[in-house]
Amino acid sequence: MDSTQLALLGLIVGALIGATAVGLVVFALRSRDQTRRVTSAEIPDGTDSVLQGMDDAAVVVDASMLVLSSSAAAEVFSLHVGQTLGSDTLKSLVRGVRASGLAATENMQLNRGVEPRLVAARASVITPRLTLIVIRDITERERVEQMRRDFVANTSHELKTPVGAVTLLAEAIDSAADDPDQVRHFAGRLTAEAGRLGQLTSRIMNLSRLQSADDIAEMRNVSVDEVVTAAIESQGITAEACDITIARGGDRGLFVRGDPQILIEAISNLLANAVAYSPAGAQVGVGVREGEGTVEIAIADHGIGIHEDDQQRIFERFYRADQARSRRTGGTGLGLSIVKHAVQRHGGSVELWSRPGRGSTFTIRLPIVHAPESHAEPKRKPKKSMKSAARASAKRGAL
Repeated sequence: MDSTQLALLGLIVGALIGATAVGLVVFALRSRDQTRRVTSAEIPDGTDSVLQGMDDAAVVVDASMLVLSSSAAAEVFSLHVGQTLGSDTLKSLVRGVRASGLAATENMQLNRGVEPRLVAARASVITPRLTLIVIRDITERERVEQMRRDFVANTSHELKTPVGAVTLLAEAIDSAADDPDQVRHFAGRLTAEAGRLGQLTSRIMNLSRLQSADDIAEMRNVSVDEVVTAAIESQGITAEACDITIARGGDRGLFVRGDPQILIEAISNLLANAVAYSPAGAQVGVGVREGEGTVEIAIADHGIGIHEDDQQRIFERFYRADQARSRRTGGTGLGLSIVKHAVQRHGGSVELWSRPGRGSTFTIRLPIVHAPESHAEPKRKPKKSMKSAARASAKRGAL
C-alpha cells in the first residue's frame, strides 16, 4: 500500500473517530438536558407572572407535593409557598395526573378558613416534576343551581294539588247538578281551593319580585310604629278567632328607609306564623328597640317551637318544619322566605331563636334613619295607605 492510500485510509479513520466523538458529545449533552428536565424543580419563566394575574386560586407543586409558586387567591385555601398540600383529595388528583400525563378536573370540598367550600380543581403536568393546580370556587354557582331546581320542582308540586282539586270539584259539581245542597258544598270547597291557588301564585310572584335585581320602587322614610300597627291589625281577626292576644311594646318614633307594603307583609307573615303555632289563650309579643344604627323588631311566641335541625332550613322556599300543621293552617311554605328576602332587600337581616316547647323569636334588624321633621304632625294619607296594605296582606293569608 503506497503512501497515498495510507493517507486516505488515515483520513477516513480520523473522520470516523471524529464523527463518533461528536456523536458521543451530542448524546451526552442531550442526556444531560433530559436529566436536567426530569430532575429540575425550576419553575418555567413567566409562570409566577401568570399566576399572579389569575383570579382563581392556582399553585405549582413538585413531585413531593411542595408548593413552589401560588396566586394571591390561593391563600384563602391555606395554600402557601413552602408548604405541602394539606388535602388528601387534592394529592390524589395530582398523583393521577402525573401517572397518566393527562389533565383532569375533579369536584371536591376544600376549607376556606374553617368554612367548607365546593371547588372544581384542575391539575395538569407542566414539566416532569411540576404540576399546575387551578382551583375554582363553585359553591355559589351550585347553590343557585340547586335553588333553581328546588324552586321548579317544589312550585310544580305545590301547584298540582289545588289545580287537581279544582278539576275534581268541577266534575263533582257537574255530577251533582240535580242536588242543590251538594252543589253548594262543592262550590264552597272549589272557592277555597281557588283562593289557595291564588294565594300561592301571589306569593310566588312576590318572592320572584323580591329576588329580582330591580330596585324597590317605593322607597321612603317609613314609620316603624305605623308598619307594626298595620301588621298587627292585619292579623287581628285571626288572632281573636284563635283566642290569642297580640301585645306591642318597646320604643316609639323610630323610622327606617323602605317600602311600607313590603315591610308590613314581612311582619304580618311572622305574626301569622306566631298565631298559627301558638296554643289558645297564649300571647304573641311584638317588641321594637333601637340598636346601634338599627331598628330591631322582635316577634315572640310561646308556641311549639322549632327543632334545631329545622332552624337552618326554615327560610327556604316551601320548607315546612311541621308538614301536617302547615297543611291544616293553609300555609304555602313561602312566608318565611318572603320575610328573609324582603328584609335583605332593605339592607337588613332576620334571625331566629327557638326551643321546642318554649316558643320562637324572630328578630328583624333594619338600618335606622332620622325621623322627618314633619313626623310629629299626623298624616292621614300615609296611615290610610298602611291600612290598605294591611288589608291586602290579610287577604294573602297566613303562612
